[in-house]
Amino acid sequence: MKVHEYQAKALLSSFGVPVPRGKVAYTADEAVEVAKELGFPVVVKAQIHAGGRGKGGGVKLARSAEEAESIARAMLGMRLRTHQTGPEGRIVRRLLVEQGMDLAGSREMYLAMVVDRARESPVFMASAQGGMDIEEVAAKDPKAILMETVHVAAGFQPFQARKLAFGLGLPASTLARAVTFMQAIHRAFEALDASLLEINPFLMTRDLALLALDAKLSLDDNALYRHAELKELRDFDEEDPLEVEASKYGLNYIKLEGGDVGCMVNGAGLAMATMDIIKLAGGSPANFLDVGGGANADQIRNAFRILLADPDVRAVLINIFGGILRCDVLAEGVIAAVRELGVKVPVVIRMKGNNEEKGKAMLRDSGLNFTTADDMSEAAQRVVAAAKGAK
Repeated sequence: MKVHEYQAKALLSSFGVPVPRGKVAYTADEAVEVAKELGFPVVVKAQIHAGGRGKGGGVKLARSAEEAESIARAMLGMRLRTHQTGPEGRIVRRLLVEQGMDLAGSREMYLAMVVDRARESPVFMASAQGGMDIEEVAAKDPKAILMETVHVAAGFQPFQARKLAFGLGLPASTLARAVTFMQAIHRAFEALDASLLEINPFLMTRDLALLALDAKLSLDDNALYRHAELKELRDFDEEDPLEVEASKYGLNYIKLEGGDVGCMVNGAGLAMATMDIIKLAGGSPANFLDVGGGANADQIRNAFRILLADPDVRAVLINIFGGILRCDVLAEGVIAAVRELGVKVPVVIRMKGNNEEKGKAMLRDSGLNFTTADDMSEAAQRVVAAAKGAK
């Protein structure tokens, strides 16, 4: 689950990470009031779940109330496009109004924590080249990225923070504060069950103060049951409507760009294999949809409804291994969904396992126009052909 910059900074501040003073505003009038409270100049930042906002016109400096109002009115409601939003962009619905910083003589660096699957541990990263895309830095100069693996039991140690601080070339007088800053980041990362915490830029001002000038935070939604208060930070406007709808029913759904074959599968591994075999057959999957092993007929019906709400879907492949989810339960849900929704696209079903014959009999006796297949390769070839024929 992603959160906005102002939310990330509020959370970091509660763990002792220094951040600039600022407040969120939902209207131009609120933005002016916050700006007057902070004192000019102020920075007005569009709040969307994407990076590169400055390049897209989503970060601007205001030196007066009139400027703040003009900027806020122009930003609110605008469709902000960045390299992370894609051409469709994101609608700006809220702004962060923050105290302006004198960057003359300051240094912009980079700090982050992320879960590294290769190391099977959290990793603390730092770079002296802040204020730009870390991917670009890594591509041009991999040695510019400093990394410290965080032991899952021992945690992030002071000597590791000092090592990173020395690597960044921080003055000796700031060393103790830098260690405290990094340890606060680690405490926040661990306590919030974060999957990513990025400070870019990590700022050292002319008078050697250390600040998180920007902050990006992603939380592990599998751990939200431990953080009831964090659920309130979720901004549904920033998420795909179909993904939001799927989450209401405990379905793991992700829309994919450019595909036309809708996929409904039980089990993440089988879902990945299904998407691969569709590509191998010359097609393109429109989504990832894992209904899970314990899905019931009602979940199947809702999954099918969400699947077909995507206008790009021209054919559907249902690939089910009947283990925990019985084939007859799948058939019951699919038949109910097709009768309720009046499905107009071809549906190819491949099922194997528990109550397979009963499920197939239910499909045959339904009187509905399903295409069945005995193996994944055959199913993929049939659904790809059906999708191409529907164009």
